[in-house]
Amino acid sequence: MIKQFISLEWKSFFRSAAFKQNIAIKILMALGAIYFLAIFIFLGVLSFELIEKALEKGLVSGTNPFQVVNKFLIYWFVVDLFFRYMIQKMPVANIKPLLYLPFKKGEIVKYSISKTITSFFNILPAFFFVPFSIILLIKGYNVLAVMSWHLAMLGITFSLNFLNVFLNNSNKVFYPVVGLVAVCGFAQYHGYFDLTIYTEPVFAFFYNNIWSFIIPIGAAVCLYQIAYKYFIKQLYLDLGFSKKVEDAKVEDLSFLDRFGKISTYLKNDIKLIKRNKRARTTFIMGFLFIFYGLYFVMIGQEGMMIFAALFCTGGFLFSFGGLVPSWDSSYYKLMMAQNIPYREFLLSKWWLMVIVTAVSTVLSLWYVYFGIEWLYAILAGAVYNIGFNSSVVLLGGAFVKTPIDLMSNKKAFGDSKAFNAKTLLLIIPKMVLPVVIYYAFALTISDTAGFIALALTGVLGLLFRNLIFKWIENIYKTEKYDTIAAYAQKD
Repeated sequence: MIKQFISLEWKSFFRSAAFKQNIAIKILMALGAIYFLAIFIFLGVLSFELIEKALEKGLVSGTNPFQVVNKFLIYWFVVDLFFRYMIQKMPVANIKPLLYLPFKKGEIVKYSISKTITSFFNILPAFFFVPFSIILLIKGYNVLAVMSWHLAMLGITFSLNFLNVFLNNSNKVFYPVVGLVAVCGFAQYHGYFDLTIYTEPVFAFFYNNIWSFIIPIGAAVCLYQIAYKYFIKQLYLDLGFSKKVEDAKVEDLSFLDRFGKISTYLKNDIKLIKRNKRARTTFIMGFLFIFYGLYFVMIGQEGMMIFAALFCTGGFLFSFGGLVPSWDSSYYKLMMAQNIPYREFLLSKWWLMVIVTAVSTVLSLWYVYFGIEWLYAILAGAVYNIGFNSSVVLLGGAFVKTPIDLMSNKKAFGDSKAFNAKTLLLIIPKMVLPVVIYYAFALTISDTAGFIALALTGVLGLLFRNLIFKWIENIYKTEKYDTIAAYAQKD
């Protein structure tokens, strides 16, 4: 059975319309994976000695390196869960054709969930914990105790793996977990209480009691069983078509009529965001980028304020705009069969991104609390995003050929990332160019000159918007039929 599933996925990969792009991305991902594996091996081998030297110099508090590692493991797992949610792909299972074939539903669900077990995010921690555990044994720590601690870390890792499955598929799990992490992080940052005081004994417990590894291993098994029962209940062809009967609501969006012909598209996009899970999640996550600058404030990297300002003001622009026209993939073929000018379609997306970017800018003005330079950075980044990046994002959309399931969440069963060589190259004008422009003037003249130069680049983008849009429109027309063919593929 497993062999048949693997054979089907192998054929799906090689028969995909984006096969060449997939190969290029897989090679880049493999190189990146090797890089991170090497770093984790390095940390696993040398962290004990490095922490030991830090203890001697009084740079960290603790009695021994192992106690320090246990103290900060909570941060490790929180960051692990964050990157899992943001990056880890949920297993793609094209369920409809499988249900017609002589496959048991249980086997389909088991295979789909089990694919997450071999995820890179489960393999990567082993390249730290295995060498670190070996170092502990060399340093004379109890063999059985180290094995218990190591197996416990393995159990917690897989527990996070299955928890991430629910984070991507159930709001009932997503919001409580995010709320708990946010409250604990806020309290820790402001010094209301030190979370590590309570978590360090928990991780030490797995070393001090050689039987205790059963607890996290058992938790992982239980979460697997819960995930299995959750998904097998939803493995029906007609589940996605059943809808709750609700009272009809009339939405008054007449205020958008002032935008003329493009008002129809703006109204459709606003309804899309309000009514569809995937678009609504992207909208919320876009606004959460407003707090991205706090990271650089906390670590004291004021030199990265321009980079932070781009995300604070353009979170929605990058997350939503980066998937234009995939938001319309379910009816894109119908749209292209109508007499719809590309210019109007693109302008509606552009105005939506500009309006939300302006709102994000206003909501980000509180960064002035950390210094007037932050205010200048926010304003300069906003002008650059509105004038220049808005067009670059739309240009990248011409090469995004990944259909979107509007009824699923960000990485629910059946979603995939929309990256290829061309969209990756467009990261340069979106992220690298503004930083280069700022520092080119900031280092030679002054910081103020850097902010002004960045803002003027955005103004130039606005002045030449019509010329740029004409170029983008021609690219969309060139990619039109390839895009339709790609959206027609369901797996």
